[in-house]
Amino acid sequence: MLPPADARAADAMQPFVARYAVSWHGIGAGASTLTLKAADNGAFTYSSDIQASGLFSLVFPDALVQSSTFTLRNGRVSPLSYREGGMARDHGQDVALSFDWDTHQVTGTVGRKNIAASFPDGVLDPMAVQIELMRELRLGQSPTRFTLWDKDEAKEYNYTRERTESLDTPLGRLDTVVYRSDRPDSDRVTRLWLAPRLGWLPVQAARSRSDSTDLAMKITSTTIPLTSGAK
Repeated sequence: MLPPADARAADAMQPFVARYAVSWHGIGAGASTLTLKAADNGAFTYSSDIQASGLFSLVFPDALVQSSTFTLRNGRVSPLSYREGGMARDHGQDVALSFDWDTHQVTGTVGRKNIAASFPDGVLDPMAVQIELMRELRLGQSPTRFTLWDKDEAKEYNYTRERTESLDTPLGRLDTVVYRSDRPDSDRVTRLWLAPRLGWLPVQAARSRSDSTDLAMKITSTTIPLTSGAK
């Protein structure tokens, strides 16, 4: 049974499905589905499934899948396992990691490399961080930094609230808050357009290197009902 604080946080975390159109360097490349599911033991699974279309399906015949199973500790998202696959035909870049919070040890594989290392308190995986960001924003907090387990080590990522922006979407016109995620030693930048009226769900995302956008996603539908949430 979850402690009371974690049970309240779990009750506020409603499962959902959200679908997006995906583009690569401005060209339609496929579709993505984000899914949050709850399990009977108090854990959750958050997954991203990108299916390439057209010529891109020749390069990526398998779906690109990322999946995090996590629980809540002290009301905060804590990953239990992370999976990533479909980036290469031979699955030589697949990731499979498990997090043991009793020993603070992460074990598994990254490609053909075995991983066994300690991790710090508050660590997140590349999928769980999205849910923790949404959770904190729903509580009125303004996150500025997260520690992510990135492949084979923990790395600090900065999160910066850049601006507000109103977007025309298939769901109607939505006010969003744009968050930028980056690391000081990397030229990769990810931006998320988060909609308060959808529980801070990302309705648009863009990844860029040296100010050139390579991957972008825009929402097409979701099971989350619109609310009159704060802007």
